[in-house]
Amino acid sequence: MMSDTGRASPIDRRCGRARAVVAIAAAMTLALGGSSAAAAQGTSGTSGGVQRDTVLYQFDPIVLTATRTPQALFRIPAPVSVVDLAAWRGSKPNTVTELFRDLPGLDVTGVGVQQPRPVIRGQRGQRILLMQDGLRLNNTRRQQDFGELPALIDVNTIGRVEIVRGPASVLYGTDAIGGVINLITRGVERDGVHGAIGYLYGQQEEQHRGNASVEARQGAFSVRAILTKREAEDYTAPAGSFGALDLERPTLVKGTGVRDESVQLRLGYDVGDRHDVFVRADHYSAKDAGFGFVEPDAYAPDLPRIDIQYPRQRFRKYTLGYHGTGLNAPLADAIEVLGYVQDNERNLDFDLFTSFGPQAPPGAGVAIQTFNYTDVGTAGFRVEARKLAIPALLLTYGVDFFRDDSENTDSSVTTVTGFGPPSTEVANTPLVPNATFRSVGAFVQGEMPLTSRLTMIAGGRVQDVHAEAAPGPATDEARASKTNRTVVGALNALYLLGDGFSAFASVGRAFRSPNLIEWFFEGPTPEGNGYQVANPDLAPETSVSVDVGLRYRRRGLALEATAFRATVHDGIRIAPLDREVNGLDAFHNVNVDELVYRGIELWAEAALPAHLTIAGGLSHIESEDELDPTNPVGESFSTKLNGSLRYVHPSDRLWAEYTLRHNGERRDVLLEGSPIGDVLPAFTVHGVRGGVTLLRRAGHEQRISIAVRNLTDALFAEFSNISFFRPEPRRSLSLSWEMRF
Repeated sequence: MMSDTGRASPIDRRCGRARAVVAIAAAMTLALGGSSAAAAQGTSGTSGGVQRDTVLYQFDPIVLTATRTPQALFRIPAPVSVVDLAAWRGSKPNTVTELFRDLPGLDVTGVGVQQPRPVIRGQRGQRILLMQDGLRLNNTRRQQDFGELPALIDVNTIGRVEIVRGPASVLYGTDAIGGVINLITRGVERDGVHGAIGYLYGQQEEQHRGNASVEARQGAFSVRAILTKREAEDYTAPAGSFGALDLERPTLVKGTGVRDESVQLRLGYDVGDRHDVFVRADHYSAKDAGFGFVEPDAYAPDLPRIDIQYPRQRFRKYTLGYHGTGLNAPLADAIEVLGYVQDNERNLDFDLFTSFGPQAPPGAGVAIQTFNYTDVGTAGFRVEARKLAIPALLLTYGVDFFRDDSENTDSSVTTVTGFGPPSTEVANTPLVPNATFRSVGAFVQGEMPLTSRLTMIAGGRVQDVHAEAAPGPATDEARASKTNRTVVGALNALYLLGDGFSAFASVGRAFRSPNLIEWFFEGPTPEGNGYQVANPDLAPETSVSVDVGLRYRRRGLALEATAFRATVHDGIRIAPLDREVNGLDAFHNVNVDELVYRGIELWAEAALPAHLTIAGGLSHIESEDELDPTNPVGESFSTKLNGSLRYVHPSDRLWAEYTLRHNGERRDVLLEGSPIGDVLPAFTVHGVRGGVTLLRRAGHEQRISIAVRNLTDALFAEFSNISFFRPEPRRSLSLSWEMRF
């Protein structure tokens, strides 16, 4: 198991001190058909004499998230991406999602330095489970397309990110239908006192970000404290054309700045050789954040003006954990117990103005101002154990639980102007009633070597979800209480074809329960383009997914190819009701069968002479509603091509990299009435970055990094930012300085 610190927990660090864990390691070695030396070599941080900052394939790190048993990435029977700590040194992302733009099968939605969220294989929002050290961060009060913010967890606290591209409900339950992102906290590795101070300046958004950290380990005790503070303004998009849309001049994308800060404090204590405990506190607060928008006058004056602001947000999480190893107990050789409470408060201001059109008097239209306050308190735990049941069967099993308590208030003011004195209507009925959402699940997984080359992993989960609305004006009998129970399973296989060559396959059933918004919400949509009517008859989404892949790694060359197909049953999608509510077109959520997503993901990386490394990837995704092929259900660009060329000096004191990303056009999407046209246009983005170590002496190091994004000043927008047009920044320079001691 992996502790919350991101380093090997005592379960793994001290496996040689317990006969049971030695037996586990021996069984795993037998299953892999070789010694563990290759894995150890793969984690050393070098390959072909070249060290990279983004360790997706150059290294072979030990990975935990996909199977809950630590294994080298090369031997994981599932599609997994890994970004390690060193990536922060060069890229200096605002959130971890910025790094996803360069990885196969991954994309980004949202704009600005705080709002970007991940997309995996065209799935986004609540279909992706975001976790910190294996504990969920997802918020059941979020809209379906708006998953939780990775920005809640400061990138300076993260050791690495593990991404499972595909379903993982057996191990993690609801929401893990499209993929899992596990933000693994970095650890206190060295004895003594160490720390870092850093500063970043971003030109385009006028960003100023400072961070400081200190950590210490003395004997059995460890402590770490990290503080990050940031201020960023709204950025400017370049002039140019994007499909049929034209921006005549550089244009401000409003609502993309933020003022926020993060604090993390962790205390740990090793109780002898077999046990350790820790307590951790994470605090995040933000002011003046926004969803982002461009004034319609700049590109389509007839469109409504939509301004969504988050004046204040506060997130607090407290985690208590225990890891035990070498227990040699009848039911467990190793155990992990994690408990947490968290509180997520947010204010939202939503302003919408829709003109009555050119035939009406000037300024005539409907203005809607909505104010929302939401406070979601969560309590949960996860208990997980491992046991070598027989010499060839390693069992991983456990239970998890969480309960969200959502409290909120809403008020809205609707004003009609242009026909005599303004007419105003005020409403204070909550759009979502105060409610609770409770989930409890149990899981078991078995890993067994069938031959010296073939390993099988099979598992299953049963989960019960219950949501209940409190009595009040927003609650009726049909929406008072909802329950669903789901059983899912998965089967994975890995076959070693030869030295450095392996094949894997997986098939699994996953699920996602409707959340509080989908079951209970009734009111204007956050985008302001319609009125959502509650549908209390929604059923859970389920999916059946199949992945097959090949991996090759040898002599400075890494290759990977994956093909996938996912069929989503009872997929939750928005559908029109052919009527209006408060002057807005009415919609509601419905279950749709069958949504099919299929595609391929290719990646290659090679060490070249002269200390160069070249890498490239290709992702292709198709989606359709098989029961209604005329219904466009695309939620990503069809094709993404990535490439990079990197130089690292042998001393690791100097590095430079050129990156390229091309997204191909897509036709099977719903763009009716969009100023972009009927087709999502293709775009290509270039970037350069580099760094130099100014000083390295006796444990002291100072580094300067520079990056230029959107080198050609292209006008473009990510897929999910197009219908509500929010383009990316124009050419942008960032500078950062870091001192470590």
